[in-house]
Amino acid sequence: MKKNILTSLLLLISLVVSAQNKKQTITVITKLGDVHTYVIGESIDRFTIIEGVGIKIYPKGETVSKDFLFSQIAYTITEGVTPPPTPTPDPINNNANRNTENDLKKNSEGWRLEFPRFYQGTNKTYEITHYTTENKLGRLINYSLEWDVELKANRWTCYQMYDIHQEKNAERKNKFQPDPNIPKNEQTSLEDYKGSGFSKGHLCPSGDRVYSATQNEQTFYLTNMQPQIQGHNAGIWSKLEERVRNWAGQCDTLYVVKAATINKKEYICNQADLEEMAQKEGQGKSLHFSGIVPKFFYIALLAYDKNTSTYRALGIWSPHYKGSKPEYITIKELQERTGIDFFCNLGDDIEQAVETTIDQAYWGY
Repeated sequence: MKKNILTSLLLLISLVVSAQNKKQTITVITKLGDVHTYVIGESIDRFTIIEGVGIKIYPKGETVSKDFLFSQIAYTITEGVTPPPTPTPDPINNNANRNTENDLKKNSEGWRLEFPRFYQGTNKTYEITHYTTENKLGRLINYSLEWDVELKANRWTCYQMYDIHQEKNAERKNKFQPDPNIPKNEQTSLEDYKGSGFSKGHLCPSGDRVYSATQNEQTFYLTNMQPQIQGHNAGIWSKLEERVRNWAGQCDTLYVVKAATINKKEYICNQADLEEMAQKEGQGKSLHFSGIVPKFFYIALLAYDKNTSTYRALGIWSPHYKGSKPEYITIKELQERTGIDFFCNLGDDIEQAVETTIDQAYWGY
């Protein structure tokens, strides 16, 4: 009985192959019971099965795929008109550290590849996804984040970069505002930044979301910010943002996590750190902030090339002061420093491979 319930909660995929003179059809049934049918040559151009990861469906005339992970699905593939066998879930041990069914109750999008593992501690958190509705493309995910209420700080922001994000249709408006999905008294405010000496430093940057005005406006939610000294924000952090956009242009999809250190005491600024930061900033700066000031900012990247079905990953560690030099490290090293499990929804074999290596020729840093 429990096995049947578990199976019904998973995504189901079945590939139905008709007689030779009929069109090939793929049917997707979600864990919510929604059924989507795609006809190759009509509604979709093709689909790709990535061993150990999942299946990517490419709708006709679109370059953005619809992704389904094996860690979240049961599936069957048939090559004829005979009834398909009972779907068999992908073995649990193929993705032991993924976001679980309990995690997905917090945010149903948490199965997607850009998501880190959700916080497992006792602090109250919000796992939020912001959406927009675009005329030609319909409903799109803009970015997602995890907000720690007790710390009043962003733990991470994650999002995807693909071709439409290279289109500039909107201008930056600088309309900083509270996140409408979180109670105002549980997030930082504009008053917290006023006179603090810190900029409101984007995680998902305005420059990564210029496809529409609504996408861009959402990047100015205060939950997408960290207090950041301007010499770092307009200096190396801005250069890294531009570098990420360039990397996004050379792959099918770039999965991005951006964050700053809020969990470990040794990675949070104390008064001596603030005084040293102010000295490096110059101009007689005096720094103070009512909440956490991170000592480091960082980025986790996962690039997917659909032509070769290849994943590559990179971690970036940036000390939080003017004139700092970033460190390029493996995702494994970044996880050890931060305590956060990045790209946890990848199959374990692929995850372990990409998280322990850096393709320097590809990243070219």
